[in-house]
Amino acid sequence: MINYRHPQVQADLAELIAQNIPWSDLKDKTVLITGATGMLASYVGFTLLYLNAQMNLNIRPIFLARSELKLRTVYGKALEQCHCLVQDICKPIDYAGNIDYIFHAAGAASPYYILNDPVGIINANVEGTQNILELARKNKTTNIAFASTREVYGRLDKKTAITEDDIGVVDPLNPRNCYPESKRLAEALFMAYYTQYGINFNSLRIAHSYGPGMQLERDGRVMADFLNDAVNGRDIILKSRGEAERAFCYITDAISGVFRVMLNGAPSKAYNVANEKEPIQIIDLANLIQKTVGNDRSVKIELTNSQAGYTDYARTALVTDWLEELGWYSKVCLEDGLTRTIQSILDGTNEN
Repeated sequence: MINYRHPQVQADLAELIAQNIPWSDLKDKTVLITGATGMLASYVGFTLLYLNAQMNLNIRPIFLARSELKLRTVYGKALEQCHCLVQDICKPIDYAGNIDYIFHAAGAASPYYILNDPVGIINANVEGTQNILELARKNKTTNIAFASTREVYGRLDKKTAITEDDIGVVDPLNPRNCYPESKRLAEALFMAYYTQYGINFNSLRIAHSYGPGMQLERDGRVMADFLNDAVNGRDIILKSRGEAERAFCYITDAISGVFRVMLNGAPSKAYNVANEKEPIQIIDLANLIQKTVGNDRSVKIELTNSQAGYTDYARTALVTDWLEELGWYSKVCLEDGLTRTIQSILDGTNEN
């Protein structure tokens, strides 16, 4: 598991805070992060700690996660600067002080959990989100940034690019749709609380992010599965011809989007977060990963009828114009991002 002191994390953070983002707006603010040991959420937490260390912003982080051990593993000694809430997001949250910003990212997203714990996915996205909104209502929160997903758009026929105003069809009786349907309901809850109580929020519809700290075991998404095989010296086995296209966003580009929206997003607005510059066929991604790892294993195709847990939608690009209006653009190309990610996995974790 990656941690705050890992050299690649520190290099990423130095690159991130050099961007023209209004970091000083976070000075003396309290920021709650839910799901704080996950890949995206941990990088948000790392950024707050790094801003305190480099810019003396006196940010007060609050990390919510189910495992104290994971919190200590991910943040190490830096956790002494933070307040921790060790609990399930589905339980009411008891915190008495004001909270200025919330990044809500608690909940599983992988095909493994879609297949094995669909009830847990729904509960985290619905009950967990309502708990966050009730906390925000009581604690005078300025804004909540919600880690949603591109999957809320559902199936959109005859579309080559998706804007935030588009919406498609999601079949509630398709077992894998526990994930997009519950994310949709979470967004509806945010809008309901905004309408009724004035709780400001932004929904971040994130597509295919990756980087140091991503879970490799029991995930089920192509990037995680391919990396897991490659770094462990195994052939990558494709269950299709690998002709489907995907586009991937490196973690620091995604986090740059999170902070730009959190600090400058228009009220109650959704933003697409995606790097659409380098669409790649799955088979080419597999070969690139094997090449980057540098082992002598290959990529093989074994056709099967079983695609359970995976979305079968054809790739449709996300339009990021609204995010770009906030000054965002992707900086890390796929080859560079893979190199950083693979090296962080091969290095293992450093002392905290």
